[in-house]
Amino acid sequence: MRNEQDFLGQIGIPDERYWGSHTARGISNFQISDYRFPHSFIKAYALVKKACAIANKELKFLEEKKADAIIFACDEIINGHLKEEFPLDAFQGGAGTSLNMNLNEVIANRAIERLGANKGEYDIVHPVLDVNMHQSTNDTFITALKIACIWQVRLLSEKCALLQGVCQEKEKEFASVVKIGRTELRDAVPMTMGAQFASFAEAFSRDRWRIFKIEERLRTVNIGGTAIGTGLAASRKYIFKVIEVLQDLTQIGLMRAENPVADTANTDNLVESHGILSACAVNLMKVSNDVRMMSLLGELELPPVQAGSSIMPGKANPVEYEAVVQVAMRVISNLTAFATASGSGSFQINEFAPFLAFTILETINLLINATDLLTRAMKKIKANEERCRQLFEQSQTLITAFLPDIGYDRASKLLELYKSIGQKKNFKEFLIEHIGKEIVEKRLSPESLLRLGY
Repeated sequence: MRNEQDFLGQIGIPDERYWGSHTARGISNFQISDYRFPHSFIKAYALVKKACAIANKELKFLEEKKADAIIFACDEIINGHLKEEFPLDAFQGGAGTSLNMNLNEVIANRAIERLGANKGEYDIVHPVLDVNMHQSTNDTFITALKIACIWQVRLLSEKCALLQGVCQEKEKEFASVVKIGRTELRDAVPMTMGAQFASFAEAFSRDRWRIFKIEERLRTVNIGGTAIGTGLAASRKYIFKVIEVLQDLTQIGLMRAENPVADTANTDNLVESHGILSACAVNLMKVSNDVRMMSLLGELELPPVQAGSSIMPGKANPVEYEAVVQVAMRVISNLTAFATASGSGSFQINEFAPFLAFTILETINLLINATDLLTRAMKKIKANEERCRQLFEQSQTLITAFLPDIGYDRASKLLELYKSIGQKKNFKEFLIEHIGKEIVEKRLSPESLLRLGY
């Protein structure tokens, strides 16, 4: 053990650990859940720390040797090392100060080692005076969060594009499969299975575009604003320099907020982004449920992926689609919690920033994985053309397709006749007898069903 001193007194730190007193107190104070921040966020935070060190080095606020050691430590974290040094619970008070100090301490102690000294010798590299120079939790935390979100939404947009592509492939594959469309869980009018999957593809196309546009909402950052956005205790040269360095490191078109006080106090742009993510969850839920229902009706065949019951032999369930629906439920509920936390911030900061970070990053990661799962599942779908045609030809709602030819009154009388004779034939055969084979086949062909109007 080594002893470290802070304003609360001395505290023992295991020698092998790179974190220090503030992290140790955070571990003790916040033993709440098993939730931890994802590495994407830790990586983004280390990148922000690296940008700050480079800016301070170039402006001569940090001596070169010390700055280089700090940058080296940041790079190690960015490259996936030292993951076990970030043990803090995602539910923590202090607007993220515990996590910020966790980064500062780990970076400082790794830099100290790099310079040939022992952990805890903060006269070599100090967590606050050196690593946190010209910074506050309130500008670095939100800046890192926005960078992590941008990285992840780019990946999610790519996943949505792949899902859209699979639906478009199924649209072509099922183009000639006629089926009954349904409204309010009742037969409606005829369509094709291809058109059904085209509607799925279009929904995911909109998701793809909306998610891609999230980046525009998150490019404005408050780095350099320090505690409340005024830049208090930071050099003016540093404030303008650090955003340039961060742009270069991230290769993202980041912009310094025109009003950093507003961007420090308000997180509405993150709420808007989460709303867009929730729209994606809604589409994932809707499509998954539609597939489950068509599978129930026998129109779609879903290959079994695991045994469906511990008591019923041979039962297979649409488990992949059920999992996606559950993800959507979580994401939609996350939006409510996220908006509540965003609106609960007070005055110049949002003290619930750790909850905001964990929640939106959980949402994005869940959507990435669920979209990936749905893409794999949709590739395996087969249409049961015989069953689709059987339900199609039995449905009395086919009569709607002939309204331009026979009118509403005659259509109604034909339905009454069909019911009066006991519905012994399938409805398509009945229509052929009373309207004629040529017109029936023409109106109920896939080409006619997909044509806009008549």
